Amino acid sequence: MKLQDFIQSFVDLPKEAMIDMQKASISIDLPKGTKFLNQGQTCKKLFYIKKGLARSYYYNEKGKDVTVWFFSDNNVMVSVESFFQQKPSLYYMELLEDSRLYYITYQDLQKLFDKHHSIERFGRLLSTQLLTDVVGKLNAIQFQTAKERYQFLIQKYPDIAYRAPLGHIASYLGITQETLSRIRSGN
Repeated sequence: MKLQDFIQSFVDLPKEAMIDMQKASISIDLPKGTKFLNQGQTCKKLFYIKKGLARSYYYNEKGKDVTVWFFSDNNVMVSVESFFQQKPSLYYMELLEDSRLYYITYQDLQKLFDKHHSIERFGRLLSTQLLTDVVGKLNAIQFQTAKERYQFLIQKYPDIAYRAPLGHIASYLGITQETLSRIRSGN
């Protein structure tokens, strides 16, 4: 999916607004292992993943990394709270695959919000979608069994189960890798 198709899936931008959005978006190809954000840094870019896989994570009190979110093809990658509030992030972000990305800086996006009501609407709808996704994950973690959480992952993000390392998937689901292996072998 092209960047403009992704944007158009939220709102039908007028031609001038789409041109301005494309001019402000920068395309980059980066290798697996690239880190975008460290805990304590402010997220200054909103990424669209054309092709690739990434994750956000933190280190718990035992020093183990815990995956909070996956970002894959044709989706946005951002530390939501850090980017939209311009405050230090609680998370790290890294690529799990070689990836093709587009990004726009916080400053450029704010200028586009001011110039084009339709882009501001896109930002609101995108924020609403991101919030809905977070609430969906919280509900799954709080109210579902480990097997139901895995099924939620497969349903919502079918490619993640086969592209991301099992340890990252298990920590995302809030289960051990052994439990994940048992669930996968039973499916």
